[in-house]
Amino acid sequence: MANTIRVDIVSAEREIFSGEAAMVFAPAIMGEVGIAPRHTPLITRLGPGEVRVQHPDGREESFYISGGMLEIQPAVVTVLSDTAQRAEDLDEAAILKAKEAAESMLHDREAKIDYASAQAALAETVAQLQAIQRLRKRTGRS
Repeated sequence: MANTIRVDIVSAEREIFSGEAAMVFAPAIMGEVGIAPRHTPLITRLGPGEVRVQHPDGREESFYISGGMLEIQPAVVTVLSDTAQRAEDLDEAAILKAKEAAESMLHDREAKIDYASAQAALAETVAQLQAIQRLRKRTGRS
């Protein structure tokens, strides 16, 4: 019986992570899913948020994804996303600036903007900030 599951996290640009895990947590559209070795096969859409990989030694690694697809097989988990990066590499200042811009666009009733795109941008920045906050809590950083 295998105690680990192989995890591949891939963005449109490159492979972000490939390795073994004891557990994986991902932001499926209908809510967070926890994936253990020998999980039932599943394919589902992912929303923007944090993918957490729990290593066999108990250490956890976090990744931000903009959404995408999750494929689960009994021995392999594949996360495909347009944008993916390690949570520790997120630029909080740039994210806050993008959040403010999206909020400003949504509040400007006279501007001719694509409200769906502005709302999606706002949701993405909020998910990024949540990933940063969860990482800080786990690592004890301010």
